Amino acid sequence: MPTFEEEIKAIEDEIRNTKYNKATAQHIGRLKAKLARIKDEAVARAMASSGTGEGYSVKKSGDGTVVLVGFPSVGKSTLLNKVTGAESETANYAFTTLTVVPGAMEHKGANIQILDIPGLIAGAAMGKGRGKEVIGVVRSADLILLLGDVFNEKHINVLIKELYDAGIRINKQKPDITIKKTGYGGIRLNTVGSTDLDLDEVRAILAENKIMNANVLTRGPVTQDDFVDAMMGSRVYIPAFFAINKIDLVDEEHRQEIIRDVTARFGKPPIMLSAHSGYNIEKLKDEIYDQLGFIRIYLKPVGGKADLEVPLIVREPATVEAVCNKLHRDFVEKFRYAKVWGKSVKHDAQRVGLNHRLHDGDILSIAVRA
Repeated sequence: MPTFEEEIKAIEDEIRNTKYNKATAQHIGRLKAKLARIKDEAVARAMASSGTGEGYSVKKSGDGTVVLVGFPSVGKSTLLNKVTGAESETANYAFTTLTVVPGAMEHKGANIQILDIPGLIAGAAMGKGRGKEVIGVVRSADLILLLGDVFNEKHINVLIKELYDAGIRINKQKPDITIKKTGYGGIRLNTVGSTDLDLDEVRAILAENKIMNANVLTRGPVTQDDFVDAMMGSRVYIPAFFAINKIDLVDEEHRQEIIRDVTARFGKPPIMLSAHSGYNIEKLKDEIYDQLGFIRIYLKPVGGKADLEVPLIVREPATVEAVCNKLHRDFVEKFRYAKVWGKSVKHDAQRVGLNHRLHDGDILSIAVRA
């Protein structure tokens, strides 16, 4: 009987060797659905058999959580120490970090949690190299920093594949797909906007997961891969960016070659830094802040003056309701109205409701019932 790895490879080879066209679309869709199911079963089995890891239960804190993901010995611990002052052990051999080490980075008024995790290796999604615990921490992050160094940047694809196999989709919007199972009526497909899928493909994909009756609604462009992800229901969508460490160990020509290579493969240049010397650390902090989508909201007590010294840091999309939830758990329930001064309203002191979307620099006053 073939192992999970052998079965996965056989299906991947068949998908790769089958030319996509209308005649083969259903078959390829069924194969992708089967592949996703087998991978999920393999990951679940690996997670169940690897036991519980000590030091991996980290409570999220601050205004946002960033996880450092990279191979062993790329300098994650040194970088954490540089940006946060945390005490993560460093050494010149692999797997120095054996548990998750949290640190707090203060930047532009935001308190950002940075997590240093053990280095990922090939097969981590299937439980190898503390994969269970590491992947679990990554899935809960608000932002992923993919960290390579000047000696292994060409292998960043391995990291991305491990995250993908574990159901983590980086730099991708969650597709707007609703699959509602029913007791009869077969598969009904409704689409809003253009889509690459037709009803026969949808039926083939759902049949692989033993779904024979369902109402399906898609909005916007949807691919087979998007639909398979929606059917599995266990995917998380997290923004990510790249940084390359140890640039002080190579010459300028090598550095430029790395920038060209990473940019060509991923569409955006990496941040080139040296955690040891501190080069470009401030640029990295700025990128983390921007990637998390923070905006500053200044609070004004009803009948009082606005506090323009210490803003409240919230992530976009920032609604009045999101601010209320951050201030006090009872504010939404007791909410009467809010007033806003700033770019998000047509005139100052405009009354708004909980769904109003705030902009950076807005002044907000919230009135609640006693």
